[in-house]
Amino acid sequence: MRLSVKHLVVDRGARRIVDDLSFAVEAGEALVLVGPNGAGKTTVIRTVAGLIGVAGGSIALEGGDAEKELPAQAHYIGHLNALKPSLTVEENLRFWAAYLGGGAVDGAAIDAALVAFDLEPLAMIPAGYLSAGQKRRACLARLIATPRPLWLLDEPTVSLDAASVALLARQVGQHVAGGGLVLAATHIPLGLASERRLEIGVRSAAA
Repeated sequence: MRLSVKHLVVDRGARRIVDDLSFAVEAGEALVLVGPNGAGKTTVIRTVAGLIGVAGGSIALEGGDAEKELPAQAHYIGHLNALKPSLTVEENLRFWAAYLGGGAVDGAAIDAALVAFDLEPLAMIPAGYLSAGQKRRACLARLIATPRPLWLLDEPTVSLDAASVALLARQVGQHVAGGGLVLAATHIPLGLASERRLEIGVRSAAA
């Protein structure tokens, strides 16, 4: 499997945010986008996720499920945690598992997600009562609750302490070791042996 981005062009109104960007992410690899604020890192990840339209170029997941569009084979984690405050941590995971999995919920995967991000003690607590770091871990647990080959992570370490960053790094490492693909933008290195870095230049005043 391979994520292929060729000659990508993305505009925001009259401004060009991304211009003629090409890269590939192979199975078993993590690519981290680096660059100053406004370089377009968030824009690139959101565009690959199908949340922003392209003005030119192509994005393809080669070797993926031919019957599914790319966004249906990817997990996108953005700046917002997208948790329902009245639902418990486990209920939030079950909601997302059903939504992303077409109604199917794998109980074992939910349990694995809780363990992976040290959420077992918080499983029955409504998300609205969690700290910022706990909410972020609950959000990231979706990666495990509903397995998908491509992870698109935009500043996934926001609000995480060092121990929680280590939990995330372990899961990313395991995903990559299993043949998964990761495209990320993060200011905190995850220390992955398979990690590549791609510097992208400033295209506008805001990414």
